[in-house]
Amino acid sequence: MSRIAIVTGGGRGIGFGVSKALAKAGFTVCLMGSSDEERYINAISELKSYGNGVFYFKGSIDRADDRKAFVNAVIQKYKRIDLLVNNAGVAPKVRLDILETTEESFDHVIGINLKGTMFLTQLCANQMISQEERDGKKGTIVNISSFSSTVSSPNRAEYCISKAGISMLTKLFADRLAPENIFVYEIQPGIIRTDMTSKVTEKYDRLLMGSEFPIHRWGTPDDIANAVMVFAEGKITYTTGQVLHIDGGYMNVRSI
Repeated sequence: MSRIAIVTGGGRGIGFGVSKALAKAGFTVCLMGSSDEERYINAISELKSYGNGVFYFKGSIDRADDRKAFVNAVIQKYKRIDLLVNNAGVAPKVRLDILETTEESFDHVIGINLKGTMFLTQLCANQMISQEERDGKKGTIVNISSFSSTVSSPNRAEYCISKAGISMLTKLFADRLAPENIFVYEIQPGIIRTDMTSKVTEKYDRLLMGSEFPIHRWGTPDDIANAVMVFAEGKITYTTGQVLHIDGGYMNVRSI
């Protein structure tokens, strides 16, 4: 039986890169996105071409009813969840100094990036607890956060706060779920070439050529997908709460 993976925001950018890697590895991929399926028809067709199941659900992760309906639909269709990749996230619609940012922007970003992720994970974790083990575990959860969880960007404070929250969620769920043989990990991307970063390309081009980034290139969705697969394939099981920095060496050696 194919392993069942949920990838939020899996129709484009990092999420699509992850979805492709999972589909190639034999996973059935269940996607949740806020747009109509037609928007992702090419992506879904490509995923289907790898010969495994693909399920798309339109819904917003910040709405409780959508989260519950999505998880229930996956369970009804496939009976289990082997992997959850929490990738969905948004940046502020307008970058504002922390002294000027609005409650509306804060609620929007936190509602999707942090609150939605927490309560979707809660739903999936409870399902994983209830199911039989497969390959020595009941499930795996991978959170895609950002190096912005520790690196300050005062012109997008709500984004940094949301990602710092994801890092704590990783620790909390890893602690709580380890006795259930459910393992939780975190990947912190650096500067990745996606729609989100396309508006600030020149700025990041300059930064990537600077001394703080030992690897002088943009990261790609495939770089993140390769990291996800380390955990998804269950090659490392004597650790949980582990964080991988996929950021061109920034967090690990930038102080040298």
